[in-house]
Amino acid sequence: MEIPKFHETFSPILELLSDGKTVSHRDLLLKVVEKYFSNLPPELLEQKTKSGDILIHNRIAWGKSYLKKGGYIEYPERGMVKITEKGLKSAKKNLTLNEIENDKNFLDFYKEDNQSDKMNADLKNSSPQDLIDSGFTAIETQVKLELLEKLKHIDPYFFEKVILKLLKKMGYGDFIETSKSGDGGIDGIINEDKLGLDKIYIQAKRYSDNKVRELDIRNFIGAMSGDTTKGVFVTTSSFDSKAMAKAQAAHHTIILIDGQKLVDLMHEYGVGVQVSNTYEVKEIDEDFFEGV
Repeated sequence: MEIPKFHETFSPILELLSDGKTVSHRDLLLKVVEKYFSNLPPELLEQKTKSGDILIHNRIAWGKSYLKKGGYIEYPERGMVKITEKGLKSAKKNLTLNEIENDKNFLDFYKEDNQSDKMNADLKNSSPQDLIDSGFTAIETQVKLELLEKLKHIDPYFFEKVILKLLKKMGYGDFIETSKSGDGGIDGIINEDKLGLDKIYIQAKRYSDNKVRELDIRNFIGAMSGDTTKGVFVTTSSFDSKAMAKAQAAHHTIILIDGQKLVDLMHEYGVGVQVSNTYEVKEIDEDFFEGV
């Protein structure tokens, strides 16, 4: 007997959720183990990863992640999981890893993040270090995708705070939040110097799908006029071509940050993410054996 591979948890997860109820991530892990894998010996159920996580829980969590990418389950709210119509149709079949990886939703999910080439990489001749790097890249990509998904659904005013905190973490000066209404298109002001002589205006648009348009940039420029020449426009989506052209042609210096760039920066500067595990890789100390 052995612990199921992550793709062997697809069907158990879907079957468990097939009643249509919304369950917490934690309850899902426990119920899948209890219902489908409780026959495993205690030493396997208690086996841990190198970082100390329960291994079977880790496998189920990865299975859940793949099902989410394929559109078989959804996260209706923070920390909660629910099956989709697509998932219900597949709940009674033995869903395989090959089916999910070749599913249009799954491929589109990665194509948006330019990961399709990485998915198709041939790892047969990879060194152990290559495999470690590949694994870290996969985890980092997953975290960023989930981070962007969360940003698209948080309160718009909290999103504005997130942006200001990020810029503060990046080393910019103190920031001032503008009022929640009547802010003239400005969500925050960064003082580059302590006296506030040099200002950067911030606009944050939390969109799920809509792109930022030229009109949004024009309004932002109008709100800046006469007070500053620097602005940062941030969105969880992207900018259409006219919006980018308008920002580039402006007499002001306007930096555009789309959803992908935003999560890259948040990951780099540790905003909205935290260190989950630390792995220690050791090598031979040649100096220790020198002259032996």
